Amino acid sequence: MAHIHVLHENAQWVEPLRAAFAAQDLPFAEWFLDQGEVDFALPPPAGVFYNRMSASSHTRDHRFAAELTAAVLAWLERHGRPVVNGGRALDLEISKARQYAALEAAGIRVPRTIVAVGRDAVVKAARRFGEGPVILKPNRGGKGLGVQLFAHPDLLVAHLDSADYIPPIDGTHLLQEYVRAPEPFITRAEFVGGRFLYAVRVSTAQGFELCPADACAVGDAFCPTVPGTAAAPARFQILERIDPARRALFDRYEAFLAANRIGIAGIEFITDLSGEFLTYDVNTNTNYNAEAEAAAGLSGTATGMGAVAAFLGQELRRSGDASRARIAAF
Repeated sequence: MAHIHVLHENAQWVEPLRAAFAAQDLPFAEWFLDQGEVDFALPPPAGVFYNRMSASSHTRDHRFAAELTAAVLAWLERHGRPVVNGGRALDLEISKARQYAALEAAGIRVPRTIVAVGRDAVVKAARRFGEGPVILKPNRGGKGLGVQLFAHPDLLVAHLDSADYIPPIDGTHLLQEYVRAPEPFITRAEFVGGRFLYAVRVSTAQGFELCPADACAVGDAFCPTVPGTAAAPARFQILERIDPARRALFDRYEAFLAANRIGIAGIEFITDLSGEFLTYDVNTNTNYNAEAEAAAGLSGTATGMGAVAAFLGQELRRSGDASRARIAAF
């Protein structure tokens, strides 16, 4: 029997997807890709494969999980297995520099960014932003991990020489302009099956670590959350209305996802003081916040994981139909 095969390295992030599969009575199997082997002489099993490998896998002591996943995806694609978020998606997941190049190629504006490798190059790049604030981020991070704002380049230089400095896992830094927004919020647009699902307003008052996963609220030190109260709104709020300007942006996102063969993603952008949208992150290992979905009245396949399960179930049925058609033609 063909299954939906989920490739991942974080069991907590898969729990809501397991529940969605169970609710829709879909057969699935998990491939935990921390370490292992790939025998290219053997064919992969039948079914649909969903890649959920995260750029932040190294922060959970899974240093080479992404590299192993790249080999697995190459093997699957070599054998023509249907893969959701295949090799191209993984390539963009683990490199913001390549993300930005792909976004700009699609006509989507990103913040001014300088890529730098080596301390002297980082310092030189920071000075090119003048006397104003500058953001330092790792090329491969995830969850907003390691993103820091410095009010002046001198403070960034001091940080590089301090005990608090942690070099990025791939040795590559990004220096980025600080975008002044009229309000301390960013927007995250969710896409399933390459189509817009919903958008979430996310508060940045607590910093840049913006993981929306439920697991982040119950023990992930890198993903602080703010309880929803009258004085402090919930950190994640699903937007009820989408204005025409954002709708046009989401159309461009859909075209970008199609061009890069990405089926499931969350894309984050910020609005500057002039009202322009600047896109700064494409997350192909997207997570969802159940509390925000419940507050918006979403349930079943209208939720993020519900929609993902339904889409993968559709792809599984489609792959079975294609196999039967090949057999009939033979």
